[in-house]
Amino acid sequence: MAFTKLRFKPGLNRDQTTTAGEGGWYECDKIRFLSSYPEKIGGWVSVYAQAILGICRQIFNYSTSRSDNLLFYGTSKKVYVDFGNALYDVTPLRATFSSPVTNNCFTVVGVGSPVLTVTINNHGSTNGDYVTFSGVATFGGIPVNVLNDITYEISNVTTNTFQITLGTNATSPAVSAGGTNIVARFDIPVGPPITIQLIGWGAGTWGSGTWGTANPSIDAIALQRDWFFDNFADDVVMNIRRGSIYYWEYQNNFTNNRAVLLSSLPGSSNVPDNAMQVLVTQGGSRYVVMFGGQGYLEPANDYNPLLIRWSAQDAPEWWQPGNVTVPSTGFLSDSSAIEINGGTQIVRAFQTRQEILVWTESALYSLKETNQTAPVFSLETLAPDISIMGVRSVASINDVVYWMGKNRFYIYSGRVDIIPCTLRNHIFKNFNYEQFDQVVAGTNELYGEIWWFYPTANSITNDAYVVYNYLEKIWYYGTMERTAWLDSSLQDYPLAADPTTQKIYYHENGCDADGLPITSYILSSDVDMDEGNKLVLTRRIIPDVTFNGSTGANPRVYMSLKSRDFPGAAYSTTNSPPIIRTNTVPVEQFTNQVFLRTRARQMAFEIRSTDLGVQWQLGTPRFDSRPDGRR
Repeated sequence: MAFTKLRFKPGLNRDQTTTAGEGGWYECDKIRFLSSYPEKIGGWVSVYAQAILGICRQIFNYSTSRSDNLLFYGTSKKVYVDFGNALYDVTPLRATFSSPVTNNCFTVVGVGSPVLTVTINNHGSTNGDYVTFSGVATFGGIPVNVLNDITYEISNVTTNTFQITLGTNATSPAVSAGGTNIVARFDIPVGPPITIQLIGWGAGTWGSGTWGTANPSIDAIALQRDWFFDNFADDVVMNIRRGSIYYWEYQNNFTNNRAVLLSSLPGSSNVPDNAMQVLVTQGGSRYVVMFGGQGYLEPANDYNPLLIRWSAQDAPEWWQPGNVTVPSTGFLSDSSAIEINGGTQIVRAFQTRQEILVWTESALYSLKETNQTAPVFSLETLAPDISIMGVRSVASINDVVYWMGKNRFYIYSGRVDIIPCTLRNHIFKNFNYEQFDQVVAGTNELYGEIWWFYPTANSITNDAYVVYNYLEKIWYYGTMERTAWLDSSLQDYPLAADPTTQKIYYHENGCDADGLPITSYILSSDVDMDEGNKLVLTRRIIPDVTFNGSTGANPRVYMSLKSRDFPGAAYSTTNSPPIIRTNTVPVEQFTNQVFLRTRARQMAFEIRSTDLGVQWQLGTPRFDSRPDGRR
């Protein structure tokens, strides 16, 4: 009888076979490595009781001069701000209608029905847009608080009418009702939840294919709704990717405090009508910088994908170049522009403490302030031959920047390097490249991790993740649906958005998935005896596992041996009885030993948990095993 300690290298390697990877780990889900040993990741809980409207793509957090901790969420349908753990709708408005156009505009579809028909001539909405009413007098037995200051989705649209569905039924008929003080506020149109290739007449270039076939082009793509946020002192500048720029003013009252077009601010001049991305420089000066968008004095629908343009200093509303005094600041205007010469379009700009990194689809640039009156910014090429997966595939920690490229991962710490990845084939050979915009990166500083969520080949939304542990320089992966992530020093836990439940979660909080159990496991590569020449008989396991952090009364894990005689053969699984913590004491007490019987040339070891309230970390279990012949 001999005991063998199982020690495996930290991290996962899927770029080798299970036999070649002996001594390492091969498969996993919802685990991480802490001090080189695998453990289950933390759980998550809902931040808000209610779901948000739309697919959340961006979470932004900052603190005001009054120490108000504000969170912004940008979704395909809405923009929200969290103040005091309450959500306020700050979505910009497209139009506002009032008396006499809105006089008695409601009609009850039927008694016992929650549907109302609304008549507003030339309202301009489409199905799926949102509207909010105020000043409505009660009718049809409907409570007035159901009619006012609640956002409703619009359906069954005609030129002059549409319908909304209330949360309660009408109890009496009503035609042309609601009074003469009604105000209808229409949100900006909702955006696509995912990027869509538009196919149809005019979608392709004339003559580029056979007769009758449609050909997608860059202008025939409906981009998923992505928001960008940045604070300008206490206020916020935001924009829709390849869309309008908005400004939200910080006030004491958050109700009905909607963002407005930046061009609508008093004294505005030549504000771009569209931009790929805007950000605010956060050093000693404050410029609003546009990356990709409308040039000075160009038509409203003009879009230059390689243009960098900025506002006057401390004047987000002033974009007119020239030696003139800006009314709002009293300083001379220094607004100007730079055009990148390489690539076809700017994909992303990302601000660090030292510079603004600017990616095109094939190069990386550095934009820096010159501390001169003119030029204000200078542009330098950092790496001419790199790639970037998408607009949100970049994350930074301690001023080191990480990003996912089209087929590899990169790091910038003063120079650009490729990060060696032991999961490269596993990720990029099972990737939906039509939905590369979906990729979102985020940090988990507590554990020294960079996370990327991405869509696998058969999914149109993010359903998997990969993690780079930059402290141990190892990789691991798993399955999870998340479309936005934020790890902020202003929050107790990382925040993430789930596209299925449309809820916001605090991660690394507890052991469970918002009240449901998490299945977590890790499987080793094959282990053999004497290069596989001998059969191995294993009769028992001496477990080494800790349950620190568990909330269940008797948390348990399951250990398995998966055996086979040849690398190409199917595994035969022998499950141990559950390894159960038997008492909650300062020193863990759990099942002392478990008996099983398996005989094979190669074996893989697995630990798994499937129950509520379980947190575990694996140590170095020992196997009672011995050679058992040469058959």
